[in-house]
Amino acid sequence: MSEQENNGQGPAAAGQQPQQPGTQFKVQRVYLKDLSFEAPMGVEAFRQSSQPGVEQELNTQITRIDETTHEVVLLLTVTAKSEGRTVFLVEVKQAGLFHVQGFEGMQLNQVLNTTCAQILFPYVREVIDSTLMRGTFPPLMLPPINFDAVFAQAVSQAKKKAESGQPEGSNVQ
Repeated sequence: MSEQENNGQGPAAAGQQPQQPGTQFKVQRVYLKDLSFEAPMGVEAFRQSSQPGVEQELNTQITRIDETTHEVVLLLTVTAKSEGRTVFLVEVKQAGLFHVQGFEGMQLNQVLNTTCAQILFPYVREVIDSTLMRGTFPPLMLPPINFDAVFAQAVSQAKKKAESGQPEGSNVQ
């Protein structure tokens, strides 16, 4: 892909602070990378009288494609369990290619882990709702996630581990 100019689709357009001079941010492509749906209980799941407990696990994977292009994958796994048995499991890998230029270090990490994730999250929500409805389960409206707070917490945990001499196991990149 050729380099493209920023046309207002940067962090400012995503509700973030305005861009600094010399920085560029552009969404090049958003795509569904992987989708998995399981309903291991089969028809028995529809005969349950109790509401299943729902758990979600969120992760971000970042791959540098070239000097200015990064692939960001938002991985969300939603599991519903009733009486210790899995009613359904949905795993979505929603990805995007992002042109990011002029950001370095922690600022680049924050843009990739927060701004990009915020852009991808509505797509993940829609895929999960649509998939559950096709499995004839009620839609599951996931609440919004404050990716800035999640990132800040991960940075704080990484600093505490570094200060205590423990090896880093954080997802902060």
